[in-house]
Amino acid sequence: MDLIRDVLDKQLVDPEERRMGKIDGLVLEVEAGKPPRLEAIEQGAATLARRFHPRLAGWVEALGSRLYRAPGGPARIPWSKVRDVGIDVEVDLEFEKSRLYAWQEWLSDKIIRRIPGAG
Repeated sequence: MDLIRDVLDKQLVDPEERRMGKIDGLVLEVEAGKPPRLEAIEQGAATLARRFHPRLAGWVEALGSRLYRAPGGPARIPWSKVRDVGIDVEVDLEFEKSRLYAWQEWLSDKIIRRIPGAG
């Protein structure tokens, strides 16, 4: 499997086919004398920003911590939770029980609902 082509930037869906966002990063475990092993997938603005430049990721993390006061860091989903990799990446994790859901609820309540015409 080509991880960059087959996993990165793919749509993440839960067992009920609800969209959970795109996969922004991959976490590899590297041990001396062994090939790298995929440990988790990550989602988050800072993870995506890090792909462009580390300083940009720092700015995004700082802004996020000021706006959204919750445990920091990107949302990580263990690779063991991945059920299928196809057009979408299906995970064995309910959307409402993920950190992604809490972030989207906050975003909807604090930002989206305040936009004129968004009601």
